[in-house]
Amino acid sequence: MSRVIYLLRHGQTEFNAERRMQGHCDSPLTALGESQARAMGATLRAELADPADWPIYASPLGRAMQTATWVAKELGISSSTIRPEPRLIEVCFGDWEMQQVDTLHRRYPALATQVDWHFQAADCEPYAAVVARIEQWLNDPELPPRMIVVAHGLLGRILRGVYAKMDFTALWQQDMPQDAFFRLQDGVITRLACLDPMSSDSICLDGAASTEAACV
Repeated sequence: MSRVIYLLRHGQTEFNAERRMQGHCDSPLTALGESQARAMGATLRAELADPADWPIYASPLGRAMQTATWVAKELGISSSTIRPEPRLIEVCFGDWEMQQVDTLHRRYPALATQVDWHFQAADCEPYAAVVARIEQWLNDPELPPRMIVVAHGLLGRILRGVYAKMDFTALWQQDMPQDAFFRLQDGVITRLACLDPMSSDSICLDGAASTEAACV
């Protein structure tokens, strides 16, 4: 049976707004982030025939669980059914966690030309290790045939690349939106723009957190 995954990134956080590396550190959603989470839930509500048939898996970090709770509320599902999944946690950025992106780029100018600059920090989780845990999760036979997943910017980007068997260049050309999410089905990735949770009209929720610089 073909598995269908709706892959969401958490809404904007305080660290996103400050352009700080989060990784395994955490900060709560901003008001914009809560709106983004609600918009993702509203979009899924319009997309799914019966949301109760779609279990929600989320990274155990607070920002992902907070987003998943808002999504569940929009779907009319109890937040008690959200399943924390450690394999979906964000990449650990080692010594760079909580550092501002702009400061890092001024300190290390060469990062500006490295697509995988996130992995240059001391004690950072190795890229190969991230790919390995993503592959283990994607190939887990215990996972259901359909699910909603709430994860992170960089983790989600790599997960999509692994899922679609992208080459290294194509993987890093993907964006990491907080005003859209993705359906993964039959090896194909479909981007879904968010709906306003208060209406049926498609909107773009403005926020710097959807840019490359505020990527985690």
